[in-house]
Amino acid sequence: MIELQELAVGTELPALEVAPISRTTLALFAGASGDHNPVHLDSDLAKSAGLDDVFAQGMLSMAYLGRLLTGWVPQERIRSFQVRFAAITPVHARPTCTGVVSAVHDGLASLDLSVTLADGTVTLTGSAVVALD
Repeated sequence: MIELQELAVGTELPALEVAPISRTTLALFAGASGDHNPVHLDSDLAKSAGLDDVFAQGMLSMAYLGRLLTGWVPQERIRSFQVRFAAITPVHARPTCTGVVSAVHDGLASLDLSVTLADGTVTLTGSAVVALD
């Protein structure tokens, strides 16, 4: 349980480092999410569209951020969660999910969230509000 007195603006959530995104991960997420867009699964098609290779579904990165949140607070404490997709996550990239408390007020903590690749590319930004008690 999170104690209100333990949190302050600037408190960082423990980072979630994700294994490199594999083709298997993309295929499994396509099956789970229903997002079978070939640009995420078919290298030839992705390359014909001018890309280097397939890339992760944006919702996969959002799911990882959700995992960051639920690793920190029970799911029932999440009051809001939103993201903005900023860049693609290429196959084989290793995302790291981070969060920081941006405000604490009236039993709620506001969080700034992001997903960043090893080269510093931010692929997803977001925010969440969680209940502290």
